[in-house]
Amino acid sequence: MEFKIQLTGILKIMKNNEVEKIYHDNILYSAIFNLENINDGLDFITSDDEFIQVGTWNYKKGKILDAHYHNTYERKANKTQEMVLVLTGKILCNLYTESGKFISTHEINKNQIIIQFHGVHEYEIIEDSKVLEVKN
Repeated sequence: MEFKIQLTGILKIMKNNEVEKIYHDNILYSAIFNLENINDGLDFITSDDEFIQVGTWNYKKGKILDAHYHNTYERKANKTQEMVLVLTGKILCNLYTESGKFISTHEINKNQIIIQFHGVHEYEIIEDSKVLEVKN
């Protein structure tokens, strides 16, 4: 676990199970994951209580995932969350509080994902990049 103290509050970066979680004032702002670190089988990067669900698959050739459906139920999301996957290139992500105070900057490289849960973020393209963005 790594702690960084800032004038605007406490930035806590937790590295658990290959997921780097960025907290500010005990609020999860972002999570960064490197696709080179995928566990075997089905594994979720996000928790069940987030509006966006991000998981990984790592199976051997011939694996069959059983036919299934997703239950229909009313979902209410009061915040848009997003996942950005850098396919090629390199970007910077600057994180801010909703009041505009700077929190931190993170470099996101090829095959890395950043998930935005709270706050404000901006991206700077620092190499020619192709990026996939998914929102809830």
